[in-house]
Amino acid sequence: MNSPERTRLADVLNPHRDALLTDWIRLHLPIALRRGLAMEAEVREQFSTFLTVFLDTLAKSETLDASRPEWEPLRAFLADMSAHRARQGYTPAETATFVFSLKQPLYTRLRESFTNPAELADVSWAINLLIDELGLYTTEVFQNSREAIIARQQEELLELSTPVVQLWEGVLALPLIGTLDSARTQVVMESLLQKIVDTGAGLAIIDITGVPTVDTLVAQHLLKTVAAARLMGADCIISGIRPQIAQTIVHLGVDLTNVTTKSTLADAFVIALQRTGSQIIKPTATA
Repeated sequence: MNSPERTRLADVLNPHRDALLTDWIRLHLPIALRRGLAMEAEVREQFSTFLTVFLDTLAKSETLDASRPEWEPLRAFLADMSAHRARQGYTPAETATFVFSLKQPLYTRLRESFTNPAELADVSWAINLLIDELGLYTTEVFQNSREAIIARQQEELLELSTPVVQLWEGVLALPLIGTLDSARTQVVMESLLQKIVDTGAGLAIIDITGVPTVDTLVAQHLLKTVAAARLMGADCIISGIRPQIAQTIVHLGVDLTNVTTKSTLADAFVIALQRTGSQIIKPTATA
């Protein structure tokens, strides 16, 4: 669409801002609110802001190409809205529909203003392409935002699933539950080393009772964690060595001769107390 036609398009739509907004809200507001993910006032503000920025940009821009720099204010608004909706729990389709639903009110105004069929077809096609481009942009931003949220949640779950607790003065415990892969090993290592720094502990018990299987990779991850702790001045005891895991480690040829291992956390804790010079004394029964 050339500049004169674009200017005429802006001149046609701008006087009908209020009517466009009313028609758009009437059509799409029930859809936007049906799952109760946002307050009505917030959604109405989104409608109003989008339409204002859209028409202002349309009046100033020399093109209907939404990727051009002059359309950046509208893209910025859509990016913020899409990211916000991703956090609220909307779907990509619901977010894109917010933009696509503007087509019907726009077409209504265009049919009233462009009586020449050929001219109406050209203008409608140009608007259709613009709205489609903006709608697809919201989907792209939404997906990126959702992936970032999922990645952050996974990191938080990893941190929550690898707690380092202080059992005794100078003794830490790191209970592991679930699969131990490279990403989780890094979190385990960082959590353990930071706790060693914070507490000055000289012993750490790594309990693998909750680890379902131990293969060569898992064994290597454990050895790396032990080696990293030793570099920080702390020794490690691995507990939770069940008969199946012991057989697997032997069959794999993994060398754990330099690492103290115990079948239970309680046994490992007794060893840790002995190494720290502490002991638990049972109270004597009084007459």
